[in-house]
Amino acid sequence: MYIDSHCHINFPELAVRLPEIFDKMRENQVTHALCVSVDLPDFPQVLALAKQYPHIYASVGVHPDYVDTPEPSVEQLVALADHPKIVAIGETGLDYFRLTGDLEWQRERFRVHIRASRVTGKPLIIHTRAAAADTIRIMQEEGAGTDAGGAGGVMHCFTESMEVAEAAMAMGFYISFSGIVTFKSAKDLQAVARAVPLSHMLIETDSPYLAPVPHRGKMNEPGLVRHVAEFIAPLKELPLEQVARETSDNFFKLFKMVRG
Repeated sequence: MYIDSHCHINFPELAVRLPEIFDKMRENQVTHALCVSVDLPDFPQVLALAKQYPHIYASVGVHPDYVDTPEPSVEQLVALADHPKIVAIGETGLDYFRLTGDLEWQRERFRVHIRASRVTGKPLIIHTRAAAADTIRIMQEEGAGTDAGGAGGVMHCFTESMEVAEAAMAMGFYISFSGIVTFKSAKDLQAVARAVPLSHMLIETDSPYLAPVPHRGKMNEPGLVRHVAEFIAPLKELPLEQVARETSDNFFKLFKMVRG
């Protein structure tokens, strides 16, 4: 079986197709998916999906790219996370690729999420783009990792270097690979995926974005996560069944869930 550890099925282009999306998941043996929050106004939709469907879980958080949106507090995130189907805080992190100028507000938002994670004991879903050094630094300063008493988490849709992966794994974080790893141009990322131990790996779609080969350029959805596993297995010279099993086990372990 496979698990999509990061998707956005509450986004309008997927929300209108949920029966079809769930059928596709079953056809591809994708048993669970984590629907990830990106802002507070839309969080009720994310939670409602998780509450309605037993195989869907959710997170609460505000994406670093969202500028004109209500700013979360630690107390607010802690309160909203107080539900058994909310298994993570985020997605959060830093993104210096899309935004420029004084981004101290982004760094402070990231710190708020880490503090909420420490209070709740729920792991972080971290987004980092063109900001790896500051991301790792703030994770260390705020004690995000299990090595510092934090809840750990996952570096989602990972596209950074092996050095960044090693720094994150040293703090007890998992590394999640999306459809990007299947792209012909992603040779450096493929080398990272080859080197990251399977014991620290998750797979995801980040749908509706970044559809893996052979669906690149089309709308992505959770059922396509198996293509990520099918690419990683020969890359690591491992049986597909082992990649599917261990990444699924890692999902349940990280998010502290009993396999259902």
